[in-house]
Amino acid sequence: MTPECSPRPVVLLGSTGSVGTQALDVVARNPERLRITALAAGGGRVGLLARQAAEFRAEAVAVADPSAVPALKDALAAHGAAPTVLAGAEGVAEVAAWPSGGADGADRPIVLNAITGALGLTSTLAALEAGRDLALANKESLIVGGPLVKRLAKPGQILPVDSEHSALAQCLWAAGPSGADARTVRRLVVTASGGPFRGRKRAELWDVTPEMALDHPTWNMGPVITINSATLVNKGLEVIEAHLLFDIGFDRIDVVVHPQSVIHSMVEFVDGSTIAQASPPDMRLPISLALGYPERVPGAAFPVDWTQAHTWTFEPLDDEAFPAVSLARQVGAQGGTAPAVYNAANEVCVEAFLKGALPFPGIVDTVAQVVSEHVTGQASTMEEVLAADEWARSRAAELTA
Repeated sequence: MTPECSPRPVVLLGSTGSVGTQALDVVARNPERLRITALAAGGGRVGLLARQAAEFRAEAVAVADPSAVPALKDALAAHGAAPTVLAGAEGVAEVAAWPSGGADGADRPIVLNAITGALGLTSTLAALEAGRDLALANKESLIVGGPLVKRLAKPGQILPVDSEHSALAQCLWAAGPSGADARTVRRLVVTASGGPFRGRKRAELWDVTPEMALDHPTWNMGPVITINSATLVNKGLEVIEAHLLFDIGFDRIDVVVHPQSVIHSMVEFVDGSTIAQASPPDMRLPISLALGYPERVPGAAFPVDWTQAHTWTFEPLDDEAFPAVSLARQVGAQGGTAPAVYNAANEVCVEAFLKGALPFPGIVDTVAQVVSEHVTGQASTMEEVLAADEWARSRAAELTA
């Protein structure tokens, strides 16, 4: 970015979560490159949201929970901030298309969608419809609304924020012009830490408690994503996301367990060469890459210290103990509304597990039952997607009651 360029406008959805707070750290350390124009969050941490809005001088703030508006307004007033306040899913979607900045170059606004779960779909669609670049951390919106999102998105409009998909994109960029040609790619290799229960057999997972499952060995994430990482559902979602982002068939997407979480993903090419992306586990790197694209943001994260000895290991995934990935492959191949059902049923089952109403292996077992009962339909309209989502939630709730 040249000195004459103004900072790029950033709309941040999910600002009080793990990805959101790290994104704000990236913005705070790069005021000449990035500036916050609008924020959105669920509404459970209005004090933090108000502090963020005041510190970054947000023009607009939205909360998904309308009942949080009075407390948010009080908190904003206490910080001397008076942004436009919006509420509900419609308010968050309005923020996603917030009118700020120009349409081209560094002034072109970018929306970072870090909302957790299927709630992020309406905001993803709103950002794309408004012509915004979309830094996507909310993989669920792409998975749930795949055909809708793909139909709206222009080439290069979606920039992945998940560390694995950011890594895959970087590997493809590094391959040069041939990296953009799927015919030169033999397979995508997505890495997984293995979670806190790596090496356990299925019979050893029945006594897992929520506290145990929330203790991730590598990443610091919110509770839903952390549980999804423990069950490997998150990796299943990432396989579907990789298929949708890079147009590579499921038979050419592998998952390998890499406990050190330094190699974030790899691309194997038809000539036998493999390109891997390596960095210590720090979400600020893929966040900064998406927000600053096509430029890299200096000092976004610490690099690997190549002067020290390192040992990196890779293991096959145990599909019997962790069947979520193989189930995701089936769901992804079915397409239509099946991915929405997989995601919605899982969200309900994770909540049941956290409340002690479902054993740990029962999360994926129940998701599999819901998926097996679902009659897959088209996902060409929002109504079709929402109907499948609602049915899956209702059925999963019945099975976990």
